[in-house]
Amino acid sequence: MALINIDTAIKRAVQMLKKLSAPQGVEILTYKRNRGVSIIIEGEDLLAVRERGYEEHEYAVSFGDLPKLLKSIAKREFPRSRKVRVYQLASSEEEGQERKKL
Repeated sequence: MALINIDTAIKRAVQMLKKLSAPQGVEILTYKRNRGVSIIIEGEDLLAVRERGYEEHEYAVSFGDLPKLLKSIAKREFPRSRKVRVYQLASSEEEGQERKKL
């Protein structure tokens, strides 16, 4: 996917997740694809959020708490980034998969 603004990426990720079902998800990566956040749907209102980059964390949140959590993670993982990449994942096995390099 093309590069999109970081503020728009959070909104787009939440919209994409509402249309998906378990075990699909969304991955937000930096321009170089070396840091990112993966969001996997695990249940009706349960999401697994995995942060990979400067810090390694895993969270279990509901859809209502997701935008606030993503915003705090984005400040930590993408401090100087204005543009990020958003990918849709068909399953949790695709998470962290090597993407095409520039």
